[in-house]
Amino acid sequence: MLTPDTKDWTWVLTRPCPECGFVASQAERAGFGEALRANAAAFAATLREPSATSRPAPDVWSPAEYACHVRDVHTIFDERVRSMRDQDEPTFANWDQDETAVEQRYDLQDPAAVAPALLAAAEQVAATYDAVPDGAWERRGFRSNGSEFTIDTIARYHLHDVVHHLWDVTA
Repeated sequence: MLTPDTKDWTWVLTRPCPECGFVASQAERAGFGEALRANAAAFAATLREPSATSRPAPDVWSPAEYACHVRDVHTIFDERVRSMRDQDEPTFANWDQDETAVEQRYDLQDPAAVAPALLAAAEQVAATYDAVPDGAWERRGFRSNGSEFTIDTIARYHLHDVVHHLWDVTA
């Protein structure tokens, strides 16, 4: 059984991640889309490995499970960025990533089907970031717990999430 992740990871916006090494302040806006595409391609490569569905420990997701999560993260962040771009200060719907993993049976999904879906979701959100007008990067949105993001900070937070998960499966 997996232990739900209840950490508030927003601290990665102000200091380097000691685990994966990501430094949010060093990410370039113009490169967000390409970084997401490259990350998705690297994830897709892990799904071709024979061990893609094997958990390294009973309480650690397999690469395929992580890839399912990253696919869904891309979809959620695409929705959030679009809402920030199109609405004034939206509040994001809650998303329980652990519940989603169980409901969608990440543990049973076929890596050969996950890879193209992951690449498509990454392409969609990358294109959304690529199309953010210069004057819109500071538009705000909020989590239901009150955490505030701008399009810029949510992009950095999002990029850390997927970089960290790739580190999880390749470290």
